[in-house]
Amino acid sequence: MLGPLVFPIWLRLSLVLPLFALNLWVLRQLLLPLAPFPGLFVTAALIAFLLDIPSRWINQRLGLPRWLAIGVVAVLTVGLLVLAGVALVPRLIDQLGQLINELPGWLVAAEGWVTRLQEWASGRGLPSEFGDFSSDLLTRLSGVATQLSQQLLGILGATLGITINTLLVLVLAVFLLLGGDPITAGLARWLPDQWRELVVDTITGTFRGYFAGQVLLALILSGGQIAVFTLLDIPFGVLFAVLIGFTTLIPYASALTIVGVSALLALQDPRMGLEILAAAIAVGQIVDQVIQPRLMGSIVGLQPAWLLIALPIGARTGALFGFGQLLGLLLAVPVASCIKTLVDAWRELPFDPAES
Repeated sequence: MLGPLVFPIWLRLSLVLPLFALNLWVLRQLLLPLAPFPGLFVTAALIAFLLDIPSRWINQRLGLPRWLAIGVVAVLTVGLLVLAGVALVPRLIDQLGQLINELPGWLVAAEGWVTRLQEWASGRGLPSEFGDFSSDLLTRLSGVATQLSQQLLGILGATLGITINTLLVLVLAVFLLLGGDPITAGLARWLPDQWRELVVDTITGTFRGYFAGQVLLALILSGGQIAVFTLLDIPFGVLFAVLIGFTTLIPYASALTIVGVSALLALQDPRMGLEILAAAIAVGQIVDQVIQPRLMGSIVGLQPAWLLIALPIGARTGALFGFGQLLGLLLAVPVASCIKTLVDAWRELPFDPAES
C-alpha cells in the first residue's frame, strides 16, 4: 500500500508563493475602489489599540464596567483633542503661514550662500561649475514655496472634510473597542489551532506596545522641544517642535527632520541653525537614552538594517493597497516585527515529512 505523497519543502513553497501573490492582487483590486475607507478603518483600529490600554486599566484597577471604562476614556480623549486643537492648532496655522511667506527670502539667502561658495572654490582652483544646478534647484524650491502659499487656503478649506473623517474614525474606534474581542475571536477561528494563540498574542502585543510607546515618545519629545525652543526664542518653534515630534512615529525620520529644520534656519542665521541642531539633538538623546528603553523595551526586535528595508516596502505597500504611504510607513515596523516573530516560531516547529 502506497504511503502519502510527500513533496519537498522548496516545491511546496514554489506553489504557495504564486497563490499568495494572486490573493494579494485580488485584495488590492477590492480595496482600491473603496479608498479612503480602508485607510480610515486601519487608522480607527490603531486608535482602538491605543485606547484599549487605559480602558482595560480602568476596568481592572477601578472595577468599572467595560462599557463605562471605554466611555470615560473616549470622553477624556475627545476632551484632550479639543483642548490641543484650541491651544495649538491656531498657533500652528499662524506659524505655517508665516513660514511660507518667509521661504522666498530664505531661498534668496541660500542663493547668496551658493554664490559665495562658488567664489571661494574658484579662488582656490577648486571645481566650481555648479551654478546652473544650484540655480535650477533654488528655482524649483521657490516654485514649491509659491504653490504651498497658494494652496494654504485650500488646505484650510478642507478642514470640514478632515473633521468629518476624524469624527468617523473616532466613532469607528469606539465601536471597535466595544466589539473588539468578539471580532478578534471570530477572525482567529480561521487560523490553525496550534497557531491561533501565538498569532493573536503577537499581533495585539506588538501593535499595542509599539504604538503606545511611539505616541508617548512623540508627545514627550514634542513637549520637550516646545519648551526648549521657546526658551531659546527659536522662530516657528512650536511648528518645528510638533513636526519633529510627529516624525518620531517613523524610525529615523525625526533625525532627518532635525537636520532639515536646522539647515533651513541656518540660511537666515547660522548661529540659530546650530542652536536648534544642538538643542534638538540634546532633547532627542535624553528621550532616546532615558525614556525610550523604559517604554519600548525590546518590542520590535529588529536590526536597523531590517528597519531600513521595511520602511520603503511599507510605504510602497500602503500606496499600492490604497492606505497611503504615510500609513504604510507607520505600519511597516510593527508588521515586520510580527512577521519576524511568526517566522522564527515556524522555524522552531518540528518538521513532519508525512504532513501534507
